[in-house]
Amino acid sequence: MISTAIIAGFLAGLFGIGGGLIMVPFLFYIFNYLEVNPDYLMHLAVGTSFAIIIPTSIVSVYTHFKLNGVDIHLVKSYGIFSVFGVISGTVFATFLTTKPLMLFFACVIFFFSSYLLFFKENEKKILLSIKIKYKIIFGFISGFISAPMGIAGGIMNVPVFKFFGYQINKAIGTAAAIGFFISLFGAVSFLISGSYLDVNLKFSYGFINIPAFLIFIPITTLMARVGAKTVHRIDKNKISKYFGLFLLIVGIKFIYQYISF
Repeated sequence: MISTAIIAGFLAGLFGIGGGLIMVPFLFYIFNYLEVNPDYLMHLAVGTSFAIIIPTSIVSVYTHFKLNGVDIHLVKSYGIFSVFGVISGTVFATFLTTKPLMLFFACVIFFFSSYLLFFKENEKKILLSIKIKYKIIFGFISGFISAPMGIAGGIMNVPVFKFFGYQINKAIGTAAAIGFFISLFGAVSFLISGSYLDVNLKFSYGFINIPAFLIFIPITTLMARVGAKTVHRIDKNKISKYFGLFLLIVGIKFIYQYISF
C-alpha cells in the first residue's frame, strides 16, 4: 500500500488523473489477498480509490491553481455534467458483480493505453470555445466511465480540453479540478450503495476500506504536490508513452485475472 501510494500520488499531480488507474489494480490484488468477498472486490477497490482521491486532488488542484493552471469557468460549466455522469455510472456498477467490472476496467484500460501510445496530437494551439452540447456529452461520458473505474476522469478530460485548444498545463489543472467533484460524488455514491446493499465487508464502511484510506491519504497527498510541480518542468509527451505501456501491462494482467477468476 505504501509503495502504491507513492506512485499513485505522484502520477495524480503529474497527469491530473487522480491516481485511480494505479490504485484500483493494486487495491484489487491487496483485497483479493486479504480474502475479501469476491463478489465485491472491484466495488471496494473503486470506492476506496475515490475516497483516497478526494484529499489528493485538493492538493493537486491548489498547486495547479497557484500556477494559473485552472479554468474556473470551465470547471463550473463542464463539471456539473460529469457529476451527473458519475452518479449514473455508480448505479450501473452497483448492480454488477466483480467479474464484469474487471472486464469493463480492462477494456477501458486498453483504450487509454492505445491513445497514449499511438495517438499523435496536433501541436497547433488555437483556443476554441467548447459549445454546451459538447460539455454535456463529454462531461457526462467522463463521469459515467469514471464511476466503474474509480478514477477522476483526467485521462479523458485532458485530451478533450487539448483538442479544443487548451494548453497542456491548463488542461491538466482544469481536469484535476473537475476530478475533485467526480471523486467526491463517486466516493459518496459508493459509500451509500455499499450501505444500501449491506455488504458488511471487514474494516469497511459501504464500499470504502478504512485502513487503506488512512494509509494512502498522507502519502498520496504529499506526492500529488510533487507531481503537480514536476509537470511544469518536464516533457510530458515522453512520460505519457511510458504510462501508456504501464496501462497496457495492467490491462493484460486484468484480462488474465478475468479468465482465471
